[in-house]
Amino acid sequence: MPDTYTVPLSTVLAVLLGSIRAGVWLALCPPFNNRGAPAPVKALLSVAIALPLAPTLAPQVPPRMSAGVLIANAVEQAVVGAALAFVTALLFAAVQVAGNVIDLVGGFTLAFAMDPFSLQGNAVFGRFYNLIGMALMFATDSHQLILRGFARSYTAIPLTDAMSLRVFADIITGGLADMFLAGLQIAAPLVAVMLAVDVALGLLTRAAPALNPFSFGFPAKVLLTLLIVGSAMMLLPNAIANLTDRSVTLVLRLLDA
Repeated sequence: MPDTYTVPLSTVLAVLLGSIRAGVWLALCPPFNNRGAPAPVKALLSVAIALPLAPTLAPQVPPRMSAGVLIANAVEQAVVGAALAFVTALLFAAVQVAGNVIDLVGGFTLAFAMDPFSLQGNAVFGRFYNLIGMALMFATDSHQLILRGFARSYTAIPLTDAMSLRVFADIITGGLADMFLAGLQIAAPLVAVMLAVDVALGLLTRAAPALNPFSFGFPAKVLLTLLIVGSAMMLLPNAIANLTDRSVTLVLRLLDA
């Protein structure tokens, strides 16, 4: 008879708890939270993340565990996964914030439509910057850096340990400020130009009211928006790389707490 191999119960429980953390993280963290990826694929990816780490995770779990303790640990892993995903997603939201600011100052806010990936209503450049940001993350291998940071969470926050809520609150507070600041920095060139255009249109209206500057002001703003965004796209890869580094730094700060 062939030899049989028995998998210890602690290993099974470790993979289960690790998959729960990874599954919640994949469901919420960009760029993996894209709705274009089916839920079964994300579930298999969560198992694929936890399974190679089984030798590291198994010693973190007791040989036997009651149903109540298992449920409590599962909920705790879901909370840890959600917290790590939220910290990562916080700064990447700056790209969409920049797109929304450009829509606002460029006059594109009237063209709202449903985004099939986020299932939310976004204007033109909000969707455009979101898609470009996700594409650049994969093109620059930033997703690998995010995955390595998440894999480290299993050693920094074991499956039976709790996360520091105080440090998490501090990181979220600082991360929100960084998100809005980064979004404004990305959109700053266009905001400055549109402000100058609005001032020029206002002065022209005062100087020659009969010309009706607003009849050509709106098309001019749209044209300038397209030209400036096309030129500023060269700076977006560097911005994505900086956001990735900052996001991983915040995650590591949370893990080292």
